[in-house]
Amino acid sequence: MLAQLFGFKGGVKPQTNKAPSVQLPIGQAPLPSRLFVPLHQSIGGAPNPLVIVGEHVLKGQLIGGADGWVSAAVHAPTSGTVLAIEEHVAAHPSGLPTLSVVIEPDGRDQWIPRTALDHRSLAPERVREILRDAGVVGLGGAAFPSHAKLTPARAVPMQDLVINGAECEPFMTCDDLLMRERAEEIVRGIAIFRDLLGAKRVLIGIEDNKPEAISAMNKAVLRLAEDYAVVAVPTRYPAGGAKQLIRVLTGKEVPASKRSTELGVQCFNVATVYTAYRALAHGEPVISRIVTLTGNIEQPRNWEVRLGTPMRELIALGRPKADTDRYLMGGPMMGFEIPDLTAPVVKATNCLIAGSPALFPASPPEMPCIRCGACAEVCPHELQPFELYWFSRARNFGKTQEYHIFDCIECGCCSYVCPSHIPLVQYFRFAKSEIWSREREKQAADAAKARFELRNAREEREQAEKAERLAKAAAARGSERKPAPASAAVLPPTVEPVQPVAAAESAEAVSPSDPDTVRKATIVAAMERARAQREAVKPRNTEQLTVEQKNEIAAIEARRAALKPEPAAAQGGRADSATSQERPGE
Repeated sequence: MLAQLFGFKGGVKPQTNKAPSVQLPIGQAPLPSRLFVPLHQSIGGAPNPLVIVGEHVLKGQLIGGADGWVSAAVHAPTSGTVLAIEEHVAAHPSGLPTLSVVIEPDGRDQWIPRTALDHRSLAPERVREILRDAGVVGLGGAAFPSHAKLTPARAVPMQDLVINGAECEPFMTCDDLLMRERAEEIVRGIAIFRDLLGAKRVLIGIEDNKPEAISAMNKAVLRLAEDYAVVAVPTRYPAGGAKQLIRVLTGKEVPASKRSTELGVQCFNVATVYTAYRALAHGEPVISRIVTLTGNIEQPRNWEVRLGTPMRELIALGRPKADTDRYLMGGPMMGFEIPDLTAPVVKATNCLIAGSPALFPASPPEMPCIRCGACAEVCPHELQPFELYWFSRARNFGKTQEYHIFDCIECGCCSYVCPSHIPLVQYFRFAKSEIWSREREKQAADAAKARFELRNAREEREQAEKAERLAKAAAARGSERKPAPASAAVLPPTVEPVQPVAAAESAEAVSPSDPDTVRKATIVAAMERARAQREAVKPRNTEQLTVEQKNEIAAIEARRAALKPEPAAAQGGRADSATSQERPGE
């Protein structure tokens, strides 16, 4: 079917090296002696282990449940016994370990009970849950949970469903062989995704250097009477990028700040729709994938490999040559060197390349940037890699963000054309990791600060509430105090103590949010009560006393006078007389 094609800026045309691995059909890799199945095989949360050591599991049994919506389940690739749930080296450039389930196969390869489902008879949300629990993720390399991408935008109707069969990375042919041999199942999987998204049009993009795959997909579309468009796109790296393929097929350019669904388009890899069809139509979760084994080996080929198979055992099937000195996972443009061959095959493993000094010569020494601008010309996202390089090297990460470093997809075009042999992508990865690390530290510091401020606010609130209660209680006691009875005091019955009404009122009017003011008001109220008590014991007018009270006061004063000491002169006279009486006896 003829369709209008659009171009995208930048891109390169490296040597493809695809022919050696397409000479043989897809092979079935033998069962390994041990399977090391990582629980985290997708972007998102790490699944929780659902098995215990010593448990016997069946092929397809759920061993790791999805942790949240943006996550995907993990299943046992064969029947056997769980030997351990432990940290094992991961298929990652760092070589760091990840929690894995170690399974010893029993050789019977016994399946769990499987049930075929018709997605049309189920609610769309239920279908998405089934795909999540089947572990369906993007098998083009990103490993993003597919069920999360199958939710259309509410405000924008879905116009185009783009199926990515471009496979632009050199050496890689797993999608090519899949389309050649299993085209009909791919087309049936596309129908499931189209119904879930409600897309009006389906565009299948395949690079024009894959004529056999284009022919097979066209035949399958005609056989199933679907109105899908199989479009041959020009071979240019990175035409297989989601945004680039959407641009080529639809003319829509997805901004960095938006998702493609906001423009009414969504993109999926051919292997992803294939596994989705197998999950629904056959009840088979994702327990294997097709991997291209190529490079400096005697027998390049595509193999269907069980997840968790150690890469060393898979590589042995291709019989590496004697001068092989490294192994790459992924293509030479975006892949990475495997630090440890005991790392297992995972859902993101689409290609393994055996390298040699002749196949991948050592890179020349890095030289200073001459600002030729070649990197900017080939950047598919229209960035300025030379500026990003300078800022990354200077650790000016704020400036790298101003120059949109996170729009970089790390396709490697800039490094490929750099005349100074600068590993630009490595600088960009370093800058991104530093920014992410600092963001995590900032978030942790902000969380600690928030906890500290909340604790201080709680303590101040509690102190203010306590001070307010004390102030109100003191004011209440002052207002309720009554004068002492006349029989118990020398005061006339008409004398009444002064009540600290003003102080109480001021204490009650103080806002509980101001503890210092409340504390001062409490002190003022106490001082007013003491002054009132002192005033209460003093008569204001002695003429108001009765005769009995005057007589009683006079008697008290007489007793006080009798108890007073005599003057000093009298005391001295008595002392002299005493002395004179003692002298005769001397």
